Amino acid sequence: MRLHAIEPRSRANGPGARFVVWFQGCTLGCPGCFNPTTHGDGGRDTTVEALLTELAATRAIEGLTLSGGEPLQQPAAAAALLAGARSLGLSTLMFSGYTIEEARALPGVPEVLAQLDVMIDGRYVSTDRHAIGLRGSANQRIHLLTERYSLADVQATPVAEIRIGKTGEVILTGVNPLKWGR
Repeated sequence: MRLHAIEPRSRANGPGARFVVWFQGCTLGCPGCFNPTTHGDGGRDTTVEALLTELAATRAIEGLTLSGGEPLQQPAAAAALLAGARSLGLSTLMFSGYTIEEARALPGVPEVLAQLDVMIDGRYVSTDRHAIGLRGSANQRIHLLTERYSLADVQATPVAEIRIGKTGEVILTGVNPLKWGR
């Protein structure tokens, strides 16, 4: 699989503390996307097994979140990661620029959807910026695909977080955190 980045512990990417995987590659081209570095040929190659080993070794987390880029453009890897998280007893959440209706028609994606607790769907629309409750723009929808979470649980997720990494780097994550106050 092609990976952009991981964050082993985030509270701004779904309910509770979460292991976050950003996929590399997206062809949707949403104007104003706040993750443009995840679109092209960057990132690095890795294996699902390597990520699952790291996920299993991470303590005190509630779930796995997939973001991007576009996870559904690598459906086999997304499905395998989600299944692995489920086998560890973790919850699952995914951000996708595809609507759930579009996703259901894509090859390999029903297997992904079957492993999800929550899906946030829809292309980012910068002129309709929302940045509340895990939705970057107001058109995006929260789909509760299991009974694991309530809408209130998802909407209570902090809009962003700032963390200092082990080597002193500043890690800023969340739903468009660079545009606070706009």
